Amino acid sequence: MIVGLSNPKLEYHNTRHNVGSWYVYALAESFCNILQEDKKFFGFTSSFIMESKYIRLLIPNIFMNINGQSIFKMASFYNISLNEILVVHDDLELKPGIIKLKYSYGHNGHNGLRNIISVFNKKINFYRLRIGIGRPKNKDQISSYVLSNPNGEEKILIQKSIKESIKENSYFIFSK
Repeated sequence: MIVGLSNPKLEYHNTRHNVGSWYVYALAESFCNILQEDKKFFGFTSSFIMESKYIRLLIPNIFMNINGQSIFKMASFYNISLNEILVVHDDLELKPGIIKLKYSYGHNGHNGLRNIISVFNKKINFYRLRIGIGRPKNKDQISSYVLSNPNGEEKILIQKSIKESIKENSYFIFSK
């Protein structure tokens, strides 16, 4: 299962905090799939087969700090464990245009990840694809920064890194 962390689509789709959803939309598009709203999982879902594996996609359509509820519902329904889920999210520590794959336990202050760990109630490693959004100069501006749209140059760098990551990492991600 691949999840792009997000806040509700209509209000926050173009914000830095929703770059995880940008990745999943681009991934679905590259496999000619459309994400459909599925109220049972509080989000948008799709699926496809790659390397004889059934891959489920999810973009929660609820607030970031409760994304874990959506992910847990879908994972429980399809019997998917946390260490079989790739969570794609924004990362303040990486500059726009940088993406890093990580397999670890922890949230590094990210409220969406914190909620996932809490809801699954397990201290196990899981896959995270960290998409750089940069950091504001003033720490007091983090909340407004992640909930704002990236500037034109940042958006281009983020979108380019997402496309390159999908091309380069598809085999690695789907062979796990």
